[in-house]
Amino acid sequence: MTGPSTSMPVAGLVPAPRRAAAHADLLVRNAKVFTGDPHRPHARAVAIRDGRVAALGDDHALAPLVGPDTRVVDALGRRVVPGLNDSHLHVIRGGLNYVLELRWDGVRSLRQALAMLREQAGRTPKGQWIRVVGGWTAEQFAERRMPTVAELNAAAPDTPVFVLHLYQSALMNRAALRAAGYTRDTPDPRGGQIVRGRDGEPNGVLLAAPGALLLYSTLARAPALDAADKRTSTRHFLRELNRFGLTSAVDAAGGFQNFPDDYATVVDLARSGELSLRIAYHLFPQTAGQELADLRRWTETVRPGDGDEWLRLNGAGENLTWAAADFENFSEPRPELAAGYETEFEQAVRLLTENGWGFRLHATYDETIRRDLAVFEKLAAEGLFPGAGRWLFDHAETVSAGSLDRIAALGGAVSVQNRMSFQGGAFLARYGAAAAGRTPPVRAMLDRGLTVAAGTDATRVSSYNPWVSLHWLVTGRTVGGTPLRPGPELLGRETALALYTRGGARLTGEEDVKGVLREGFYGDLTVLSDDYFTVPDAAIPDIESVLTVVGGRIVYATAEYEGLDEALPPIAPEWSPVARFGGYGAGGARQAELMAQTVAESEAHRRWRAARGSAPGAPQPFVDPCFTH
Repeated sequence: MTGPSTSMPVAGLVPAPRRAAAHADLLVRNAKVFTGDPHRPHARAVAIRDGRVAALGDDHALAPLVGPDTRVVDALGRRVVPGLNDSHLHVIRGGLNYVLELRWDGVRSLRQALAMLREQAGRTPKGQWIRVVGGWTAEQFAERRMPTVAELNAAAPDTPVFVLHLYQSALMNRAALRAAGYTRDTPDPRGGQIVRGRDGEPNGVLLAAPGALLLYSTLARAPALDAADKRTSTRHFLRELNRFGLTSAVDAAGGFQNFPDDYATVVDLARSGELSLRIAYHLFPQTAGQELADLRRWTETVRPGDGDEWLRLNGAGENLTWAAADFENFSEPRPELAAGYETEFEQAVRLLTENGWGFRLHATYDETIRRDLAVFEKLAAEGLFPGAGRWLFDHAETVSAGSLDRIAALGGAVSVQNRMSFQGGAFLARYGAAAAGRTPPVRAMLDRGLTVAAGTDATRVSSYNPWVSLHWLVTGRTVGGTPLRPGPELLGRETALALYTRGGARLTGEEDVKGVLREGFYGDLTVLSDDYFTVPDAAIPDIESVLTVVGGRIVYATAEYEGLDEALPPIAPEWSPVARFGGYGAGGARQAELMAQTVAESEAHRRWRAARGSAPGAPQPFVDPCFTH
């Protein structure tokens, strides 16, 4: 749009005489604005100029900021909140693979999930895999169970299928076992198990026992995209995140994310001005035994803060040394970390601290956190810690009150994720209701004045939908509705939202420019499909954005605003599951309608084939024979 543009007719707004320096680039009016700023929590309109908030107020007060080139958006009375910031998201890795993945996030029944898989098998070319990579759990399905290997074989007899379930297990059909090269002679890796049948052959089940390296490494055997398609995939993934109101994310690096090679795509997009999400990233040593060499090389070549407001280095982690990392497979006993890992871990922390680097640490269990804190306290006694860099623990599900006190004393922070909304059933079964009720103890963290930020740990554990995470913070319930945390442990909606806005900004040292809507802060906001502050608890996960703005740019637009966002290149390759099914599955009535059409079309096609003798006359049920006796 050019000229005095509006997305909807706006009566009574007449462009002011041209005073280019004073006019807004974008004005969002007729809104219920929650700013997140305690000094001015509410407004009716937001004006953005040069990428930053220029003014807040009511429609009348901001009308003089409308000039000939101002884009005016009528929010139609909808709720507007600051852009969300996922403080622990594997956004770089997720972007490189997004268009290759069949997402079961938000799918409500196993029958529907398997119908999607069956259809995708018919679309996937020879040599490619179907990958269902996290973001779902059996508890979300009406059937309350996982698929079986027999069902995967029936749905896709010739196409390799890999289905990751959290960081607990994976299922592979016969074609995937062949493609991965797993045979009776393939040894089990350390911390993992290739489950075998009575004949000694792999039966298609992989277990994290308790480490997830087997799951990672198996997925890495699947074909990757070329550079051009990685670029397209990343742009579409960022648009999918914008769909839920995300405007920033802190990338936690992760396994099989090598620096600088796997960062090249987001660097290229940043240089060309095509990022639609602000990313602060971390560097994660990938090879056991080489961690100190990697960290030393990085401290000599790059520094935290390098980059700009769209893409910037934030520090090291979430692993510094592999020996110090525990794993969160709550279906397995807590892992016992090796004795003496502290020696190398201390060297890594000392190196980073001496060079002014911050870091984040994957630590699920209090036993790990206590050992790490002892190292920090030793360095603090020498006057070296915490130094200039920000540091934090990630996850911290079973952190104790004593450990929280020690974290606070050392100036640390905590990033929590809603892994319990996907793995809470397994945790409850192993540790009991009392432990589950305080896992993680978010309220205790806040009571101590700790900086706490919220995220998802997507894409391979929880879904990237931040409203699922906010639902968990507010209700303490899993995605299947199981209550875990009692009332005193629950957060109010405003407090929970602050963990997704101001909290993430504090972890990256950007609390003076983002996290709230305030004059001079980044012009990052989202117009919501439903009012987060008033919808019933059960409806929180169904909230989406209808308009997402980052730095004054409209990066996502739907409903009345469809077409106002920036055009994206078509999804490539054409057979991509995302091209057929999209991303997160639960998108309200329209999404349900589209899925119903997909199932109906699939059944109509089967009948057409059956009438011509090329398919069975009756639908083949997705039932494992083992469950029929």
